[in-house]
Amino acid sequence: METAVEFRNAVREDLDRIVEMLADDMLGKERERFEQPLPNFYIQAFEAIEADPNNELIVACLDGEIVGVQQITFTPYIARQGSWRATIEGVRTAASVRGKGIGRQMISWAIERAKERGCRMVQLTSDKQREDALRFYGQLGFEATHEGLKLQLE
Repeated sequence: METAVEFRNAVREDLDRIVEMLADDMLGKERERFEQPLPNFYIQAFEAIEADPNNELIVACLDGEIVGVQQITFTPYIARQGSWRATIEGVRTAASVRGKGIGRQMISWAIERAKERGCRMVQLTSDKQREDALRFYGQLGFEATHEGLKLQLE
């Protein structure tokens, strides 16, 4: 039986916990800065996400504790007959609950949310070094149909 998780939009008071989870893995510890006080760029990013109706920062809660986070961006496209798509990014579960089905519930929730918003496609990316994550997404039906390219601007 899966653990019952509640999902909600993140609020500013959740930001410390969100950044803590983002920083708590092999790649995140190099990319993120979980420190007190939290650097202002995280607050600015949160405010921009919160103000954008096509972005949702969602936390997964278990017994009132935040155990997961994901960002969903809804994008209109001219391609594919003017359809919308949802992009899931920044998916993390707390180390204490990994392997307990929380991630599966998070992605299922995001897919249902995309359907509610009228999206015809859900997409996500994961770093090639995250072999477990890539395997996990494949088990959920995601297919590596495209080659993703990124250019760092800093």
